[in-house]
Amino acid sequence: MTEARMQETPEIKPGNFCWVELGTSDSDAAKKFYGPLFGWEFQDNPMGPDMVYSMVKLDGKDVGGLYKLMPDMVTQGIPPHWLTYVAVTNADEKVEKAKAEGATVMNGPFDVATHGRMAVIKDPTGAVFAVWQPGDNKGSGVWGVPGAATWSELGTGDTEKAAEFYKKLFNWTTEPFGGGPTPYTLFKNDGMGIGGAYKLMPEMGPVPPHWLVYFSVEDADATVQKATELGAQVMRPAEDIPGVGRFAILIDPQGAAFAIIKTQPHG
Repeated sequence: MTEARMQETPEIKPGNFCWVELGTSDSDAAKKFYGPLFGWEFQDNPMGPDMVYSMVKLDGKDVGGLYKLMPDMVTQGIPPHWLTYVAVTNADEKVEKAKAEGATVMNGPFDVATHGRMAVIKDPTGAVFAVWQPGDNKGSGVWGVPGAATWSELGTGDTEKAAEFYKKLFNWTTEPFGGGPTPYTLFKNDGMGIGGAYKLMPEMGPVPPHWLVYFSVEDADATVQKATELGAQVMRPAEDIPGVGRFAILIDPQGAAFAIIKTQPHG
């Protein structure tokens, strides 16, 4: 995959990750962190009397969203977090199928103006994700380039149960990856690797099941350094994944976890 190929608008086919969104306790502070870190700019869109949804832009293209958690979400104990979206052709059908397969629907399905239709779902193992049925907005305008999302990874207490759920829901296929001490499952959509899953271990501490969003960067170590200077905590220092790249897991100043990765060029 050449740099030119990566710059193209991604083909957002059903079953592919298509959007990422930050719910945060302080949107101004989040902008001050992520703007310098990833070169993002923000376009604020009022969505009602108390709600502003900021489009995250990279070189003029939409790469995600950012909003302040609503009081009712905070009351429910929802912490600052990144949410990953999967493209679907019919959100209502997917919600019914997800429920039939043991998931909990947390919100939706509902229309987002003319942009699309969405729902937020908690899988049977407890990890939360969203589905997006595109209307006017297909999703991220660029994927996999530095400063944009490139991968989503599921940490769960039961990888087999989770894998069965996502295979049935999105027709993903799975295959084992790598020979490390922690078994890793690759998720593929239409033959393309789009994400992965691993089992949460007790030594990782009280981490709830979750989807983690990875952002592509030019230099993992420099990004970790800059993130730290901007107030982030390092959850997992930069390390190499043989044949894949160098990655790190960070927690932004408001408490949302995300990962960064400098991928190795594919010959």
